[in-house]
Amino acid sequence: MTRHCSVKTELQMPADGRECVRGRDSKPVGEEEHVSGRKAEPADGRKSSGDKTGGAAGSRRAAAGAFLSLFGGICWGLSGSMGQYLFTEQGMDARWLVPIRLGLAGVVLFVYCLIRYRERLFAPWKSGRDRRDLLIYGIAGISLCQFLYFSTIQLSTAGVGTILQDLSPIFILLVTCRLEHRRPGAREVLSIALALVGVFLITTHGSLTQMAVRPAALLTGVLCAVCVMIYNVEPKHLLSSYPVTILQAWAFLLGSGILMALFRPWDWGYHPTAMGYFGIAFVVLVGNVLAFTSYMAGVGMIGPNKAILYGFSEPITAAVVGVLLFHSGFTVWDGVGFALVFLMLFLISGRKSA
Repeated sequence: MTRHCSVKTELQMPADGRECVRGRDSKPVGEEEHVSGRKAEPADGRKSSGDKTGGAAGSRRAAAGAFLSLFGGICWGLSGSMGQYLFTEQGMDARWLVPIRLGLAGVVLFVYCLIRYRERLFAPWKSGRDRRDLLIYGIAGISLCQFLYFSTIQLSTAGVGTILQDLSPIFILLVTCRLEHRRPGAREVLSIALALVGVFLITTHGSLTQMAVRPAALLTGVLCAVCVMIYNVEPKHLLSSYPVTILQAWAFLLGSGILMALFRPWDWGYHPTAMGYFGIAFVVLVGNVLAFTSYMAGVGMIGPNKAILYGFSEPITAAVVGVLLFHSGFTVWDGVGFALVFLMLFLISGRKSA
């Protein structure tokens, strides 16, 4: 899953997926701004029929944005669950799957950008600053995030992988405070505490003596959240200059090339079954293309701060599928932990700007 997170600050950030952190009134890249004078209201204070029509249209737009954000999160959750199936039932390995997934998704997005943004597709490579930011965004951010995300699923479950990734707003918040030379406010400290307690309950089930999740899975999951922070925070100029689809296409192709050279999947001797090929197609088309386009369309309608809350459908979907199809355990501790992480997202996304 590649989603851009949202924290209300004046710091410009990206995206997953969709650029994650912008100022509270910012619009996604490529969306036109319309500035007009305030319409005069009737002297008696009644709203005109045009206002009522506009209100109805706004409500429909908000509902559509909520649905698309929710649907995008569900697609990411299903993609993570499919990854769990490929690891547990098809014998795949994240080191084999992720380079291929990134390569196929990169080709799909590259062809799309070649049609939609032909004149701008190679523009990020023409500037030294943009090249540097694209390498950071694509390799240390997007690609490493993808690899760690699926590694966490392989080491645990899709539910654990998605919920640990949702810790990324905490890291974004900490970096934001550092860059703004300020301490976290009371609401932000509470958000951090909720996230820590939530993860503690999910990974230990309330026990102080044993882990319910393998330490390696906890490590890769937290590092995945750090990578989300990197691709949301670092390339600010890049993210404000190009459509995120172009950046994603190059990021996936870069990551695929590097991971292919590192893990050499062609030497593994692994041959997928028909269901294996279906699973690969699913995580590419549903987990990348459909989830990304749906979620970003929702962000454009309701903004990133609301969309991230509906995007919590991702870990919920992964947890439900895990229980129903993979018979993964889901205890009261897990439920409380999920609720605390969601509350953390709610507090952070609703934080008022100074």
